[in-house]
Amino acid sequence: MVEEGASATVSTPPSRRVRLIGVGPGDPEQVTLEAVAAMRSVDFFVVSDKSRSAHGRSGMPDPLVNARERLLDRHLEHAPVIVRVEDPERERSADRTASVDDYERVVTSWHDARAAAYEQALLDNEGDAGFLVWGDPAFYDSTIRVLQNVASRGRVEFELDVVPGISSVQLLAARHRLVLHEVGQALHVTTGRRLREALAQGQENIVVMLNRLVELDGLEDWQIWWGGNLGTPSEALVSGRVGDVVAQIEAARERVKDEAGWVMDIYLLRRVE
Repeated sequence: MVEEGASATVSTPPSRRVRLIGVGPGDPEQVTLEAVAAMRSVDFFVVSDKSRSAHGRSGMPDPLVNARERLLDRHLEHAPVIVRVEDPERERSADRTASVDDYERVVTSWHDARAAAYEQALLDNEGDAGFLVWGDPAFYDSTIRVLQNVASRGRVEFELDVVPGISSVQLLAARHRLVLHEVGQALHVTTGRRLREALAQGQENIVVMLNRLVELDGLEDWQIWWGGNLGTPSEALVSGRVGDVVAQIEAARERVKDEAGWVMDIYLLRRVE
């Protein structure tokens, strides 16, 4: 209650929005109506561009930037304003990312560098901003954390709006026409880096994302359902007993990478009796 003669201070919400938009694994037809509306509501899009990095692709276009541009062309009624920012280089050497602590330290540093780049893009451009995120923003993606980092710096005020998207986990199941778990059983989702940890815990039904190499030694009798670049023209699928199809997976992975210039793959591993 405000005393007579006193003035009340009313906080007003930030006047601009930053919309973090999940756009699915790559197929423009799998972008939700909510995501399309969000894309049409912003003034510009902030896009990380690896080709602008000092250690990037030798001046070659970043294929993921091109994929985002094609998606915007499909769903927008006018040419988008795209603000490209240099994607900070991330430390990937094995000797500096071997332990969990080392890896988390490297990722934190990379997130800080991204936050600084995104902050500058928001300071340099007026209006509502959009960030396009592959799959779903809440699922093995750092953009929510990075934008929260930007907000905590206090130089840019904005309201963060997150729009969900179709995940590659869902698309993997749909493409292979399977249920991700047996009746009443658990599903464990992890990264390629932590697959062995999941196996040591006794997990027997595992979805593996953020994969670098398909390392399946000792799992020859398990069943695998693999997908590469799901929802894109270079999509590839392989399934079967691990010992029978691991060579096919490696060949398909290389073929997809050569064709698209990048590879994002995911697989379900299941122990069978």
